[in-house]
Amino acid sequence: MSKILLIDDDEALCELLAEYLAGEGFAVQAVHDGVQGEALAIAGEWDAIILDVMLPGMNGFDVLKRIKPKTATPVLMLTARGEDTDTVLGLELGADDYVAKPVSPRVLVARLRALLRRKGEDAAAGVLRVGDVVLDEAGRRVSVGGSEVVLTGAEFNLLALLLRHAGHVVSRDVLAEDGLGRALQAFDRRIETHMAQIRRKLGPLPDGSARIQTVRGAGYQYVAR
Repeated sequence: MSKILLIDDDEALCELLAEYLAGEGFAVQAVHDGVQGEALAIAGEWDAIILDVMLPGMNGFDVLKRIKPKTATPVLMLTARGEDTDTVLGLELGADDYVAKPVSPRVLVARLRALLRRKGEDAAAGVLRVGDVVLDEAGRRVSVGGSEVVLTGAEFNLLALLLRHAGHVVSRDVLAEDGLGRALQAFDRRIETHMAQIRRKLGPLPDGSARIQTVRGAGYQYVAR
């Protein structure tokens, strides 16, 4: 059974959805506040997360911003009907899909299955998706916001390493050995040179901030938002 984390403060709705989803082959765990939802989303192994916008303790957008750098689990957001700004903001922050409330259980199941199908197809095809960046490992192609970006072989390998560990620091030694195929030498500046080119070619995140951060004395981190 696919494991679903449901984060919504409407306990009656959670009971209804959990019962319906169980009948469709999903195992659901529900929590009713943002703080606990964030903790479970990061600590658990989930196939998908259903996240409401309006939550006590921490709203859904803040939960989404906190969990996206730490998990690749697809997130489906529940937004108020007619609130296009909520939908747009959720998608910009990294939500994979959305459903307007009041939610139809049948529609929710269909959207969940589509999310899980895309997740399986991406894994089988060797596709990494982090925010607006899509990296096709088999085809060795990269796009940002739907526009293709041309990288050298070394740049592609380094970016792939960063995206696989998005939200976490990758050391210069690992980048050199796994990305460039050889260990760093004293005063070696190859990693810095490649990172400067990758940053230039990808540009900033949609909010204008840097995609790749230098962590002094540790390495580099791709910022997942």
